[in-house]
This record gives sequence, C-alpha cells and structure tokens, in this order.
Amino acid sequence: MNVLFLCTGNSCRSILGEAAFNQLAPAGWRAMSAGSHPTGQVHPRSLALLAREGVATEGLYSKSWDKLPATPDIVITVCAGAAGETCPAYLGPVLRTHWGVDDPAHATGTDAEIDAAFRRAYCVLRARIEAFLALPLAELEHDRARLKAELDRIGTLVP
Repeated sequence: MNVLFLCTGNSCRSILGEAAFNQLAPAGWRAMSAGSHPTGQVHPRSLALLAREGVATEGLYSKSWDKLPATPDIVITVCAGAAGETCPAYLGPVLRTHWGVDDPAHATGTDAEIDAAFRRAYCVLRARIEAFLALPLAELEHDRARLKAELDRIGTLVP
C-alpha cells in the first residue's frame, strides 16, 4: 500500500509525515510526499529535526504531485484549513483523509520557538501515524469504508 502525504509546499509537514511513516511502517506499506506547489527544497529545520529524532532523511526531496514514484492508495492531506490554507485535492480513485497540521514553515519568534513549532508538527504527525499503524491493517485493506472512518478519526487526534 502506498500512502501519499500531501500539502502545498512539500517542504515540512508532508516530508515529516513521509519520513516518520517509512520509519514505522510494516512490510508492504510505503509513504511518499508531494506538494501541489512544491518549494523545491526540504526545509532545513525539517531535516535537522528528523536527524535529531533518528529518522532517516536520505532520499527526501520536495516534489510535485505529478512526479510521484508510485500511484497512491491513500492520500493524507496535512494542510491546516483553520489557518485559511487551501488544501490541494488529489484527483484519482484513492482513499482520502485530512490530518490538518499547522505549517511550521510560517512560525515566527526565537529559534527555540520556531524549533518548537517544527517539533509540534512532527509530534502530531507521528502520534497519528502510530495510531494508523496500530489499526488491524490486513483487515482494513479490504474494508475501505471502515479504513476511511478510522483515518478520519485519527485526523482529529491531538497528542
């Protein structure tokens, strides 16, 4: 199963989701990330955070959703609608869910405050990914309606 973490810039949240998911995923599950308007670079604070957390960063890069290495089965949008951000709508016969996360790329303040915003985004995504991977995946692969309901529920979790 291929999971796509999708946002606008593909420099922070979707990259964090891709990396965390791939670190935790069981065999047969793989994540990728993309943006509708990619920045073209992964935010250095995203890479630094992942390195501090012991998460592999090799092969991570900012890319457009029209240059995916595989067709996704599940698309998880991670943009924050509450911030007035428009979520891209992936077209195609996929299961879609939304896990809104504030964009740490727009954080302001001291270095410590900005780092904290990146850490918050990562912690929210990681907690949701752990909840996702704790589901009975073999069972739910064949029950798309139940899988969608579970993923939608997970998208509301605030660690």
